[in-house]
Amino acid sequence: MTDGPIPSPLAALAERVRNALGDKVLDHTLAFGELTLHVERDAIVDVTTFLHDHEAFISIISVCGADYPDREQRFDVVYHLLSPRQNLRVRLKLTTDTEQTVPSITAMFPGADWFERETYDLYGVLFTGHPDLRRLLTDYGFDGYPLRKDFPTTGYVQVRYDEERKRVVYEPVKLAQEFRQFDYLSPWEGTDYVLPGDEKAKN
Repeated sequence: MTDGPIPSPLAALAERVRNALGDKVLDHTLAFGELTLHVERDAIVDVTTFLHDHEAFISIISVCGADYPDREQRFDVVYHLLSPRQNLRVRLKLTTDTEQTVPSITAMFPGADWFERETYDLYGVLFTGHPDLRRLLTDYGFDGYPLRKDFPTTGYVQVRYDEERKRVVYEPVKLAQEFRQFDYLSPWEGTDYVLPGDEKAKN
């Protein structure tokens, strides 16, 4: 006989990790059949090393970012790991800002190389210890980080091929027309103003 229900494999994993790593794991959540470990930023290497060496999480699925500009620590860095032996996945989350750096996990997971470069390129998250931290998807002279919520939708420069100069040139963005304004009102309920052309309709 056992006392109480048997914990799920993910719940048991969370307990083992928290017992082994203590304060390096700030919190954990189990929701929708997925385990998320909230990790101290400077402890990410220790946590991933433990999962790799002791829990057989040998495969990295992704590293990505998320931007919450209203928070003091505006960025989440999110890691997804897979253990083929246990047939389990785990998500790791940490927070950072535009100044604080995140230790790279490329020494343990070489496959994180381009994932961390992409997160740097699109969000501006800085990874220390990365072997080649440079832009991956944007150009080398690109201004800003395009997945930040405060990045303008038009960007800052536009690129075109100049036939006279026989090369690619960069120019400030010039809009051919003003942005269209969207009111997001239901078309079935109608607008609270007269649409262009409707003023000619008979009441």
